[in-house]
Amino acid sequence: MPEPEVLTDMDVAGTDRYVLRKLPEVTLAFWVMKTAATTLGETAGDLFAQTLKLGYFLTTIALFLIFVVTLVVQLRSRRYNPFFYWTVILSTSMAGTTMSDFMNRDASAKFLTDGAKSLGWGPQGLGLGYPTGAAILISLLIVIFVIWKCTGLTFAIRDIVSFRAEALFWAAILVSNTLGTSMGDFLSDSSGLGYAGGALLVTGVLAVLVALMRVPAVPNVVLFWIAFVLTRPLGATAGDFLTKPLAKGGLDLGTAGSSAVLLAVLLCLMGYAHVQERRTDASRDRTLTGVS
Repeated sequence: MPEPEVLTDMDVAGTDRYVLRKLPEVTLAFWVMKTAATTLGETAGDLFAQTLKLGYFLTTIALFLIFVVTLVVQLRSRRYNPFFYWTVILSTSMAGTTMSDFMNRDASAKFLTDGAKSLGWGPQGLGLGYPTGAAILISLLIVIFVIWKCTGLTFAIRDIVSFRAEALFWAAILVSNTLGTSMGDFLSDSSGLGYAGGALLVTGVLAVLVALMRVPAVPNVVLFWIAFVLTRPLGATAGDFLTKPLAKGGLDLGTAGSSAVLLAVLLCLMGYAHVQERRTDASRDRTLTGVS
């Protein structure tokens, strides 16, 4: 059976119909919301795994199941809904946080807080370390992109119009957010830059990517995916900067308080995006019906 077509809102040449898109336009607001969601993913993941002492193993299972539920809702949606889309981004960020921690960390004292001897039920972590964990995740992300390329489907976010392409998109998002967490934790904990220094470094690289958008020889699709990966370590370092103790270079605001504030900010941004989407729909409807 042929794959059912899922349409976007791009004009169809030679017809008077428009098609429904599933993913957002990539604007400045998109990147602000992406950074807010990934920062919340870092603080919320740490809240469940560390502050509530559920541990990386149980938290990873629970958050991955939440990701699956939110993904099903998004995939079943017939058009772009900001609340559905950004909830999946948030769930991938939370799951990516604990998946990265479980891969890279172990039961040694440096990864435990308040003198705890263990953290939750089950294995404390695989202890692969950030370089090994990042290498595995980079390899997995490359495999996803190779499979994506072999399908002949587009990498451009606004042109993703089928169920299969969107499924590949979300697979890449989950792995890239997990990879970004590993990169962020490495910059914060192992590079010597600290939380603020790591965030400034990533911000500087993102500024270079913005400048490269004006270079015709560099495809914007490539820049998008590099930026998408890098906004995750920006969120990771920003989240650590908000929550970690003053002695470690953080602001010591706590995972609960930081997560609550970031959630409120993200919900406000979702609401704004929803209002803008409604206005766009109303304008499009007036254009199609010839009403000025």
